[in-house]
Formats: sequence, C-alpha cells, structure tokens
Amino acid sequence: MRLRSVYSIKQNDRLAKAIYNENGQVLVQAGIPLSNAMISRLKAKGITFAYVDDDVTSDIYFEEVITEQTRHSSINTIKKSFQAVTAPEVLKKSFEVDKVSRSFGGIVSNILHDVRKHKEAISLLSSAYCYDSYIFHHSLNVTVYALALGERLGLNEGQLKDLGLGSLLHDIGKMAVPTEVLHKKNALTDEEFAVIKEHTTAGYEMLRKTHTIPLLSAHCAYQHHERLNGSGYPRGIGGDEIHLYGKIIGIADVFDAVTSNRIYRKARLPHEGLELLYAGADNLFDKKMVEVFAKTVAIYPVGLEVMLNDGRQGVVSKQNKNMNARPVIRILQEAGRVISPYEVDLTKELNITIVKCEARLSKEEAS
Repeated sequence: MRLRSVYSIKQNDRLAKAIYNENGQVLVQAGIPLSNAMISRLKAKGITFAYVDDDVTSDIYFEEVITEQTRHSSINTIKKSFQAVTAPEVLKKSFEVDKVSRSFGGIVSNILHDVRKHKEAISLLSSAYCYDSYIFHHSLNVTVYALALGERLGLNEGQLKDLGLGSLLHDIGKMAVPTEVLHKKNALTDEEFAVIKEHTTAGYEMLRKTHTIPLLSAHCAYQHHERLNGSGYPRGIGGDEIHLYGKIIGIADVFDAVTSNRIYRKARLPHEGLELLYAGADNLFDKKMVEVFAKTVAIYPVGLEVMLNDGRQGVVSKQNKNMNARPVIRILQEAGRVISPYEVDLTKELNITIVKCEARLSKEEAS
C-alpha cells in the first residue's frame, strides 16, 4: 500500500483501507476502483491522506495504533461528554460532567493497552475524519500521542491514567466557544483569538468541579497552551511552573494539530510537524521530551512515497525501531525508470537520505 495525498489519487485507484465518516460508518470501501465523484467526496469531507493499493506494494502493511473498536467507542464517548456540557441547563449549573465522564477510565485503559501492544513507531496520519468532528478525533489522537510519550518517559500506571484523562478532556473548554469563531475559515481577529484562548480556563473550571476527574487532569486543560519561555496562555507561566502533564500534552497537541486536516489548511507530514517542535525546543517545548517524542512517532510512515538524495524513488516499507528517521525503503524507480523492486535499509546506507516526500501537497493545495 502507498500513502498518498487525495490530490494525487486518480480515477480507478483502489483504497487499501476503508475510510470512515465521523459516525464510524464506511465512507468509501476498500478495494473498489475510485470514481472521480468518490475522490471529490473525499476532498469535500476533508480527507487529506489515504492508503492506495497496487501490485508492487500490496505486501506492505500498515498496522493501526488503536483498533477500530477502540477508536469508535472512544469518539462516541468523547462526543457525548463534550456535547453534554454545552446543554443550556448544564451551563447554568456547574458543568456536571460526572454523569457523562465515568466511562473515561475504561477508554484510557483501552488506548493504553493498544499503545503498549503496538511495537512500531506511531502514525495516525491516515486516520480519516471530517471537519465537523475534528475536536473529538483531535482529543483522541492527542491522548494516543501523550500516552505513548508518557510511557517512554517512564510514568507509572497512576500517572498515565491521570495524563490520559487530561489528554482526552484537554479541549473540552472549546465547547463553550461560539461555533462561528471555533470553525472560522479565515484569519481570526484579535478579539476572536482572545475568545479562543478562553477555552483553557473554561475547560479547567468545568473539570475541577467534577468529582470523577482528578485535579491534575483538570490542569491539563488549563496548561496545555503554556510554553517554557512564558509566551503561552492563559497565565503566561513557564519552566517548572508548567506541570509535566501540561508539557507532554502541549507537544502532542501541536504535533497532531499540524499533521491533521483543518478547516483553514491541509495537513502537514510528520517530519514537518517534528521540525516545528524542534524549532521550539528549549524555548517553547522541553527539548528532551521532543527528542523522546521523535523516537515515538513515525517520522516517515509506512507506505509514504519518497525520493532519496541519489534520485531513486520508492516507498517506505518498514520502520527501524529507535531509528525513525532511517526507515527501510522499497526502491521502485532509478533514473526515472521503473525497475524490479529491491529494498534499501537507511540504517546501513548512512550516506543515503530522504530529500522529498511525494505525499507533500503543492503550495496551491496546502493553502
């Protein structure tokens, strides 16, 4: 299978993996030749990347980090919980999230189980969702990234549980933000951005009054936009004033945001997301955490079409553990000609580097 931008998918291409809508229903089935109408539907639904099957890559397989069952059950619970706190009768009271949050512990346990079972670097790039459900899928993705990072950092079971709850609920305050501001396609005004920033305090106030949510988890909502140099919000704290969980979720939140499709821009590839984190290391983000996170996620996901510095082109066929920037490449073209495929392990060919990813969107597509 090959991971491709929907803008490079052509008529009669076959999806290697089905794409689901926000309700967990199949949007486009795998194995069926795509029509132009189907491709247009994927674009309209906000899908950026998809796996396409062909004969020379049919044995290349991408294993999902979390099962479809875990994903759909988690999304449904997150959605019900987030929507419950927007009900007028709830808003007038004290955001009684207790009634709808008791199943979150089970969700965290399921996600953690799946993350631990998954032996390769994590990639959520092809997890398809639609614009109107971004906040729910984003909350789940951030939880996956945060738990994987927390596990690598050596957090114990209790800490991981609190971190997982905080990750799932870190953006719950956005449900108090007016829809026209939250889903605005154009640039926000200063006044609108000030409204967006209030979601951190609103989320904290919701969660700290909830008996089933630990106070540390509530602080995840409060602190995930704080930065080491004090340039974040809502309080502008920095350094050790930011809790460990806030630092972890801050990294996971930014990475998923830039590698996910948004109303106002298309998704970037993982290596671009990591470049952004590294650019802010020791200034915005904890450098050691960024380095550990880079070993946790798939910089070049399986199936990604790449070009090497010697001009050869191929597909990422396998990840190398703890050497995410040096995967195994199945070479498919040399000197512009299609050849009999063979594989190159970049951990053994240190003079060979990836210089281009074919799934990268053009400037027009990414705008």
